[in-house]
Amino acid sequence: MEALALAKKEQRNQELREKIMRLKKERNAIILAHYYQRPEIQEIADFLGDSFGLAQKAATTDADVIVFCGVHFMGESAKILNMEKVVLIPDERAGCPMADMVNVNGLRKLKAQHPNAKVVAYINTSADVKAETDICCTSSNARNVIQSIDAEEIIWVPDKNLGHWVSQFTDKKMIIWEGYCNTHDQLTVEDVLKLKEEHPDAQFVVHPECRPEVVALGDFVGSTTGILKYCRETNHKKFIVGTEDGVGYKLRLDSPDKEFIFASKYLVCPNMKVNNLKKIADCLETMQPQIHVPEEIAEKARLSLERMLAVEAVQ
Repeated sequence: MEALALAKKEQRNQELREKIMRLKKERNAIILAHYYQRPEIQEIADFLGDSFGLAQKAATTDADVIVFCGVHFMGESAKILNMEKVVLIPDERAGCPMADMVNVNGLRKLKAQHPNAKVVAYINTSADVKAETDICCTSSNARNVIQSIDAEEIIWVPDKNLGHWVSQFTDKKMIIWEGYCNTHDQLTVEDVLKLKEEHPDAQFVVHPECRPEVVALGDFVGSTTGILKYCRETNHKKFIVGTEDGVGYKLRLDSPDKEFIFASKYLVCPNMKVNNLKKIADCLETMQPQIHVPEEIAEKARLSLERMLAVEAVQ
């Protein structure tokens, strides 16, 4: 029965893939997918990347329609960089709790308290918040963004864990917002030490959205793309992985001869996982739901994103 169910599922997925390819051609559409998406979505993506790579691709695509398989702030960023294009998101429920932890009123109040500070917003923020910032960043280029700013005070929003990690590479005063990623912040020192004891030959690779005490245990600390590159290029064969489990698809694709053990079964972003092949096919067919950003917000937010894209990533 299980084999029959799997066969039917694969047949249905194949039908959906064919429909998506047909509609994509008809719409002159491109599918952008984050590494945290389901494997079947990563398989059909025209471009697969982390937040920095996806923003770069969104800024340069000549497609008329962008299907963004990620979460809402990513679709917003694509729209801000392409106001003349249609940007679709397969499921509007794909939000980001971290992005919701910072709001415009709170940020404006903090800016008034620190008038000489420049504001750096992690890309995991709403368009409204981006419009209040001087420059955005991703985990790929956060260190370089901080160094590029001509100011001694930095207001950093919203991820306190990434902010703490970046603060170790600068003498600038960082005023750090108290946000965090619900998924990465669940990983504990106890989780990692238990696996290190069970797998003493494994290296621990970790995303800086994890807690500082967890990041301190890392043999390699970096963005999703950085983790992929390190695991692909190093001679080590076994890894404990401290980031969202969707990355496992690309890790194993790149390095089928290596072993990857995720540091916790809870490293799953439920918002990233709401997208599926049927929703992609449906949104291409109906051209809904679309991402919309008011022009006055987009104009201000675009400056922050363009400044971010001008700063080289650290892989």
